[in-house]
Amino acid sequence: MMKYTKVLSDQRNELMEADLSSLCAREEEREIELDSNLAQIVIGVRRSGKSTLCQKVLIESKVHFAYVNFDDERLKDVRTEDLDAIMEELYNIYGAFTHLFLDEVQNIEAWPLFVNRLLRQKMRLVLTGSNANLLSSELITHMTGRYNLIELYPFSFAEYCAMKGVDVDGLTTKAFGLRGHALNQYLMSGGFPEILQEKVAKPKTYVQSLLRAIVEKDICRRYNLRYKKTIYDLANHMLDWYCQEKSYNMIARDLQVKSVHTVKNYLDYLDNAYLLRSIRRFSFKSTERNLARKSYAVDIAFVADRENAVQYEGWGWRLENVVAIELLRRIEYATQELYYLRENRSYEVDFAVVDRGHVTQLVQVTYDFTNPKPRLYNREIGGLLKGAAATRCNNLTLVMMSGEDGDLHVGDYTVHRVLATDWLLKRCPA
Repeated sequence: MMKYTKVLSDQRNELMEADLSSLCAREEEREIELDSNLAQIVIGVRRSGKSTLCQKVLIESKVHFAYVNFDDERLKDVRTEDLDAIMEELYNIYGAFTHLFLDEVQNIEAWPLFVNRLLRQKMRLVLTGSNANLLSSELITHMTGRYNLIELYPFSFAEYCAMKGVDVDGLTTKAFGLRGHALNQYLMSGGFPEILQEKVAKPKTYVQSLLRAIVEKDICRRYNLRYKKTIYDLANHMLDWYCQEKSYNMIARDLQVKSVHTVKNYLDYLDNAYLLRSIRRFSFKSTERNLARKSYAVDIAFVADRENAVQYEGWGWRLENVVAIELLRRIEYATQELYYLRENRSYEVDFAVVDRGHVTQLVQVTYDFTNPKPRLYNREIGGLLKGAAATRCNNLTLVMMSGEDGDLHVGDYTVHRVLATDWLLKRCPA
C-alpha cells in the first residue's frame, strides 16, 4: 500500500457517506464557479460550514472530483515534496478527475506555489482553510488575480429559519409570532451549524473550544505569537465590549499593554481570523478613520457562551451585532465598506454603507421603538437626520425588534422603519 492510500481512502469514504440531504441552500453556493480557471477559495470563521458548502456544491454538480483534508492529523507531517505522491494516489483512488477539493490547504508549506502549478495544468480547484492564512501575504503575492474569494459566515437568520422550518411568508398572527420567537432564539444561540443542528451536547463547551482553536491555530501559530494570554485577554475583552466604540489607547490601558502598536496588530489578527468583525468611524478625512473602532462578534454565540463571559442582557446590542454581520454579508462590491458615524456627544448612527467615499445608506438599530419617549426618539431618529445632513445621504433605515413599521416623513427626509424580522429576511425594500 502506498504511503497515503489509507488516509485518502478513509477521507473519500467519509465524504461519500456524509448526508447532505437535510441541509438548507446557502446563497454563497451560487458564488462558486466550478467551470472557472480561477481557484475558488472559501474563507470564514472555523466551523461556519465551509467544507460542507463545497462538498454540497461539488456533489450536486455531479463533477468528478477528488478530495484531500489537510487538517487530518495523519497528514500533519506532509511536506511540499510529498504533494506529487499525494496527487498520484488520488488518481489511483478516484481515477481521472476534473476538480480537486483541498481542505485546510494552508497547513502545507508553500501551498500557493502548489496551487499555482495545478492551475497551470488546467485543474479546477476548490479550496477552504484558515482564513488567517488564506488572507496572508502568500495569497496576495503568489496568486494575484487567480482566485475567486468567497466569504462564508455562520447561518444568517434566513438560513436559521429554513433549518428550523419557520414560516417566513405567512401573514397570520401565528406566523408573525413564530418569526419573532425564532429571532429571539437566534439572538440567544447564534448560527453555528453544529449548534443549530443539535450536534453539540454542550454549546458553551463547544464555543470555548472553538475560541481556543481560533486563537491558537489561526493566530498564535500563524503569527508565531509567544504571549497567548495577551491575545486571549484581548479577544475576551472585545467580545465583552462588543458594539462599543474603543480607541486603541483605551484598549491598551484596559489590558495594561504597554504598546498601542501591539494592540492594533492583535486586533487585526482577531479580525483576519474572523472572530471579530471591526468597523471604523467614518470621516471624510482618511486620517481620522483609524483612531477608534467598534467590534462585533462574527456570531452571537461568542458573546455569552464563553468561560467568564460578562453576561449582559443587552438585547439591543445583540440585535445590533446581528444587523452588523448581515450588512457585511450584503456587501456586493469591493468598493463598498461599512462604517459607523459619531460626532462627539452630538449624535451617533450605528452603520453607514460607503461606496467610493460616498455614503449610500445609513442604518440605525433599536430594540423597542413602541411609543418611543422623546429621548429615545431623538437618539435614533434624530441621529439619522443629523447623519443624513452631514453625509448628504437620503437612504435612511431604522431596524427595530418591535414598533410601528412604515415610512416616517420628517421635513425633507424619509426614514424607513422596518421590523428586524422583515429586514433580516429581506421582506422590505430597505
